[in-house]
Amino acid sequence: MAKKVLRNVTHCIFDMDGLLLDTERIYEEVTKQIAASYGRPYPVATRFRVMGTTEQRSAEIVISECNLPISLNDFLKRYSDMCHKRLGNVPLLEGAARLLRHLHANKVPFALATSSGADMVELKSTHHKELFNLFNHKVCGSTDAEVKNGKPAPDIFLVAAGRFGDTPDPSKCLVFEDSPNGVTAGESAGMQVIMVPDPRLSEERCSHATQVLRSLEDFKPEQFGLPPFSD
Repeated sequence: MAKKVLRNVTHCIFDMDGLLLDTERIYEEVTKQIAASYGRPYPVATRFRVMGTTEQRSAEIVISECNLPISLNDFLKRYSDMCHKRLGNVPLLEGAARLLRHLHANKVPFALATSSGADMVELKSTHHKELFNLFNHKVCGSTDAEVKNGKPAPDIFLVAAGRFGDTPDPSKCLVFEDSPNGVTAGESAGMQVIMVPDPRLSEERCSHATQVLRSLEDFKPEQFGLPPFSD
């Protein structure tokens, strides 16, 4: 993969699922169980297409591609009920707490931009409230009226950038993502994007990211003009 020129930034914007919190495997298990109840498989290719999209759009893709005989509302209700039983105590992913605390300590503004709804964000962050309270603000794509189109459209990242007090130019914002849809959204917003992908994703599906990392632990802030880690 060709090495890309890295530009200095002043603000950071984070996705949540599969990047900060280890939730993606739960979503995959739940959807697989719903599909299996109708004798249908849940292909990995479909899984990657729904990653990063809004809750409604994810359900539409799964119902269509897995050919499930269930209405959108019934799927969402069943999916939500099953997820709620499993998402109250999800662990943080490697490097997440260290990076967020580092940015906060160095007064670098950062926001959350997740496709989840506000209620799901509240549930998933139950045991990490202190950390999630460090965010300047949170944009919850599935329930935020200003986010007209979900990822891969750029809306959520542009809304997140616009809510910083000093409204930075998008080029000054660095997005952190794990999904191809999220990377496309960040790039379309005119932002650089750090990607921490699912290891099953091909190199080709990650090639549009500014930088691809194994985990947030490997991020080097100084490469983007941010204060370096002191530990």
